[in-house]
Amino acid sequence: MDAVVLIVVAGLFAVVSGVNDGGALLATGLKLPAVRPATGLLALVVMVAVVPLVTHQVAVTFVTRLAAFDRPGGKIATTLAVISALAVAAVLSAKGRPTSLTLAIVGGLTGAGLGWGLPVSGGAVAQVLAFGVAAPVVGGLLAWVLIRMLVAVTAARGLAHWHRAGFLLQTVAYAANDAQKMLAVFMIALGFTGAPLVYTSSVALLFALGALYGLPKAGRTLSREIIVFRPPHGVAAELAAGVAAIGCAGVGMPVSMTQAIAGGLIGAGASQGGGRVRWYVALKIGAAWTLTLPASGLLAWGLAFLVKGLTSV
Repeated sequence: MDAVVLIVVAGLFAVVSGVNDGGALLATGLKLPAVRPATGLLALVVMVAVVPLVTHQVAVTFVTRLAAFDRPGGKIATTLAVISALAVAAVLSAKGRPTSLTLAIVGGLTGAGLGWGLPVSGGAVAQVLAFGVAAPVVGGLLAWVLIRMLVAVTAARGLAHWHRAGFLLQTVAYAANDAQKMLAVFMIALGFTGAPLVYTSSVALLFALGALYGLPKAGRTLSREIIVFRPPHGVAAELAAGVAAIGCAGVGMPVSMTQAIAGGLIGAGASQGGGRVRWYVALKIGAAWTLTLPASGLLAWGLAFLVKGLTSV
């Protein structure tokens, strides 16, 4: 019964990930016709299904390195972790501050593990957090450099080619890193190892449903609100975020593509003058990120502690 509930929750988590992440990933290219939204979404879904067949180190990090979810009660703790992550993300989204589901699930898994009494690796959690902080910073610095290069040496036609390359890099990076949080929850629910195509394809289809619904709203937040947006900014952010996320995936560290893209947009905008960045929006988004992990962690800890107490009576 625990597994059935977790499978349902895992499916919901995949759909919400599509709502939260899909629009953000497609947003940077909305002002360039080189990759149309339908084509972009199809490419993204295919990558989410296929890339884990090659590498799924990040999913393993979620399953084994944060806490021991293969122990008794692990499925219940994971269910409470996902519910907590979704609840925190929903509250922040309702307030117009879409946040990182990766931060939310890291906080949820850590809090639920502690609340249920499962062994939690403080070192692994600290390492994940360090990479999470570094990703948007690195994305911003890379975009700062890339935007200058693109403006100096690339004509309009060339920019379209860079956009295609940047978008492809971004989709591969997402599938190798951020997307694997969805696969990890199914791993715990169903008890499989590796990344069988039937499961990665199921995750990709659920993600696609959410992305179709969430594209207009999530895309608007990043592509219109955070900076005075021009096509070169989006291309620079795609390239920078893709490089940052793939680098983290190479060492099995989950990072948020939403954060990396936002960092890239801020870096690209700031390189051409700080007035191009809407700093009040950036600060609000940063505040949402800062709240996400501790809020989901505390909520998951409280729920796990309460449920374990009730079930042991």
